[in-house]
Amino acid sequence: MLHHICKDNSIAGVFLAQLRDVNQQGDRALFRRNLERMGEIFAYEISKLLTYQEIQTETPLGTAVSRVFTDEVVIASILRAGLPMHQGFLNYFSEAENCFVAARRIHHKDGSFDVDVEYITCPDIEEKVVILCDPMIATGSSVHKTMEAILKIGNPRQVHIATAIISSYGLEYIRRMYPRAHIWIAAEDEELTAKSYVVPGLGDAGDLAFGGKTESHIE
Repeated sequence: MLHHICKDNSIAGVFLAQLRDVNQQGDRALFRRNLERMGEIFAYEISKLLTYQEIQTETPLGTAVSRVFTDEVVIASILRAGLPMHQGFLNYFSEAENCFVAARRIHHKDGSFDVDVEYITCPDIEEKVVILCDPMIATGSSVHKTMEAILKIGNPRQVHIATAIISSYGLEYIRRMYPRAHIWIAAEDEELTAKSYVVPGLGDAGDLAFGGKTESHIE
């Protein structure tokens, strides 16, 4: 179940263009805000697939019939790049519970890599709606490892995976591994380099949002 939010013309395409633009990427605040905006757009679209009920709402002048969703939502993201999109989802699903996953690539000399999920904090997800947001999906390995860890905690009613940019390889992999999941994308890029970088992509989303890093593993 693939949902392409930039298939038709909309403001989402403008935000995506700014995220990709090397001449604007030096503005970290704008980069983070555009990822947040993407999260807000995804949240609005996902909200259409939730379960709703009618309620009576008292106004200063009478009673109105309103519709509110009844699903419990859990927003998940992979540290650290997923944080701005995560905030965008929280702006709309303000009562949602939250899940955070620490995962990293372990690169090998032959150019391959493994994904190590080092830590997860997650609420009960049984029969809830789980939304995993990640600004870029290359091979899909990090998302797969993260979803494996999350699904050990319970069985959600719905799973949504939202990303700004995904490679064709990553999309096929995620669709094969999670055929019942709703996959939300702004762009599909065909090329994936030997080191598993998406082309044209946008670079390292975590670095662009928060600055460079020196990685170390603490035992």
